[in-house]
Amino acid sequence: MMRAMREITKPVFWVVAVSFIGWMAYGQITDIVGGGKDVVLKVDGTVVRSQPFQQQYQATLEQYRRQQGGGRLTREDERQLQDRVADQFIQKILLERAYGRFGITVSDDEIIQAARSSPPPQIMQQVLQDPTFQTNGQFDITKWQRYISSAGSEFASQVEQLYRDYLPQRKLEEYLTADVYVSDAKLWRLWRDQHESVAVALLAVHPEDVPDSLAPVSDAELERYYGVHEADFKRPAAAWLSYVELPRIPNAADSATARAHARALRAEIAGGKAKFDDVAKKESADSGTGSRGGDLGWAKRTGAGFVAPFAAAVRRLTPGVLSEPVLTEFGLHLIRIDSAKGDSVRLRHILVPILLQGAHLDAVDARTDTLDRLAADQTDGSRLDSAARRLNLPLARAPKLIQGERLTLGRSTVPDVSVWAFDARPGETSPVIDAAQASYVFRLDSLEAAGVPRLASIRARVLDAARYEKKKVVARERGGQAAAALRDASDLVASGRARGYRVEKLGPFTRVTAPVQFARNPLVLGVAFGLRQGERSGVIADETGWFVLQALARAGADSAAWLKQRDQQRESLLRPIEQARLQQFVAALRADAKIVDRRREIFRPATASES
Repeated sequence: MMRAMREITKPVFWVVAVSFIGWMAYGQITDIVGGGKDVVLKVDGTVVRSQPFQQQYQATLEQYRRQQGGGRLTREDERQLQDRVADQFIQKILLERAYGRFGITVSDDEIIQAARSSPPPQIMQQVLQDPTFQTNGQFDITKWQRYISSAGSEFASQVEQLYRDYLPQRKLEEYLTADVYVSDAKLWRLWRDQHESVAVALLAVHPEDVPDSLAPVSDAELERYYGVHEADFKRPAAAWLSYVELPRIPNAADSATARAHARALRAEIAGGKAKFDDVAKKESADSGTGSRGGDLGWAKRTGAGFVAPFAAAVRRLTPGVLSEPVLTEFGLHLIRIDSAKGDSVRLRHILVPILLQGAHLDAVDARTDTLDRLAADQTDGSRLDSAARRLNLPLARAPKLIQGERLTLGRSTVPDVSVWAFDARPGETSPVIDAAQASYVFRLDSLEAAGVPRLASIRARVLDAARYEKKKVVARERGGQAAAALRDASDLVASGRARGYRVEKLGPFTRVTAPVQFARNPLVLGVAFGLRQGERSGVIADETGWFVLQALARAGADSAAWLKQRDQQRESLLRPIEQARLQQFVAALRADAKIVDRRREIFRPATASES
């Protein structure tokens, strides 16, 4: 049990604590002896240096790889994780100052009481899902309490650190939401929204239903609309790229080699010549589980959460039996169920990747080296054209790449290029970028700056928007005509359809399960729940159209059922409010702080032309 809990706590503990513990002391020492050359962040004079930043970043990388089941990280992934680490350091500095300003402290007794009451929030989900702490499939607090009472000092210190990080923040959240009170009336209203239901007839007239011929737009009207609504047409930066693609797809011989290797590993384990754990640590391509002997933890017997071939194999296996090689999109798997409990099983697997092998690998690598030597990391973009001719590969054009989005070619997402493209200059080429089934070199052909384009280049788009405004006027007139024509009709559905209007029967539905017709129409939805059965509305207008409603049926909410769950409802409602207040508070602190971020300067990779 202790080993299992260490596996749960260690990744979270190190990410939360390891870099922060030595951070302040390290900063003070290097301020004296090292100067400021390795300062990564500075927040109102408090510095974060390269060593603790890199420690935290590496811990975060390791946790991310474990969660993703291993595999290569793209530059986009790395940048997002680095941003996350920087935000953690900045928030840590700002919150520590806020704790001091508000006199927020945490005593040993508070930590002990919190630990007895529940697992730390940082590892709550892992603990709740571990059968070790369950009775009849439900979390059992007494099992948790018995465990922490008998656990050793290592685990106790880890839990203590998690609570020392969490409890001050929790106190600050409570302070920031001291003015927030959720009344019974509000709780009832929310419950009613989820359980009161209606069925209605809906007559709708939308601007998009109006023909273009009834909403002409002159050139003068078009220019006037563009001038008033320029901000609506602002666009992000974009890049246009050319590229050469060198496929790295395994052939039949590669697949046969991988399958033979998987069968040989299975024979070693099944014959008692090697232990499953040892083979997984040595051979598995799943870096997230290989170091743990292939342990996938507890999973449902149905195989839910795994790809279909893997899940099917799990359903067929019995405890202790080693599967034949199972082919999935990731490679070949050897799967074993260690134990079963109820509808859950403890799984292990060894992943044997299907990789390029032998002469095929040598040939592809040689061509990749040639592509690298001739075309990668160049300031002269014509080198890519020459390399394409030399290797007899097509020079292709990539789809328009929007800043902040990832580049997709066919069914494959290409890593790194969406970061490189907006750091490069037109004409430059990228390094060799390896994706799952190909290697690439890209050339940045041109960049389009963010901003508002000229009217001539987006004329059709502006015309559609201006015409839509005129269609709204026509739709309003049609809505009024429909309401007048049906004023004396008792059955909106039959009478409306008889006159050629589009009328739908909708429901029953609640306020939170309303059909798509109400998704952008909160006013119309409110009217639907305000009508008595058989009552008809007047014309309702909003940004999406003009509407007439008739109530067909309604059912009220159960107040007795609401009372039984009121306290839990209040708690679940307050928690996100507290978190939102904290985020707003930190955002305000950050806006007022002087923050210097030198990550791009310190961690900037060198290109071939610079070396």
